[in-house]
Amino acid sequence: MIGSRLPTIQYGLIAVVALSVPLSGWGATYPPNTWLQLGPVVLLMLLAPALLRRWPLSTASVVAIAAFLLLHDLAARWTYSDVPYDAWGRTLTGASIDQLCGFTRNQFDRLVHGMFGVLAILPTSEAVRRYAGLGRRAALSFALMFVLAVGGVYEIFEWLLAVFMDPASAEAYNGQQGDMFDAQKDMAIAAVGGLLSTAWIGLRHACR
Repeated sequence: MIGSRLPTIQYGLIAVVALSVPLSGWGATYPPNTWLQLGPVVLLMLLAPALLRRWPLSTASVVAIAAFLLLHDLAARWTYSDVPYDAWGRTLTGASIDQLCGFTRNQFDRLVHGMFGVLAILPTSEAVRRYAGLGRRAALSFALMFVLAVGGVYEIFEWLLAVFMDPASAEAYNGQQGDMFDAQKDMAIAAVGGLLSTAWIGLRHACR
């Protein structure tokens, strides 16, 4: 059944994500790549009110989706492999995050992959419980498989882009940073994030 109105906070979350799109695109380092990454967000924000009225989700689930999209939009501003988090850390604390953690590459892409795993479990499991009639355990298992599947499909998409784009643009978009196992590591980190989120949700339910 299509609802008449979303909770005000959900409209606010949609507005915040929508506002982040032009902010991300303004002065982007690699504009074609940035708008390639922002295009799906624009489409989703246009459809979000109708989708959430047709298939309502809890505000917690919408917060999780919005948080991931904001991370994605932030990364799109510079491209994933060039987000200057280390410079921000130096400015705020005088310390290098990369040096403190022993990083030899920009790790922001790995952060976003991991957070996708963490943040996708709640809305996905809630959706299949509400609208596919799955039990709690089956819904969490489905959500974890969803994270793995989306990770795999995304890496195939990046490979196809690399095939058809010029090498410099492909490297800027994919952000492999010379790591031949970048795709496998990205998928593994998303899986770890999904497992942690699944365990947390399951533990909270068991403790009630």
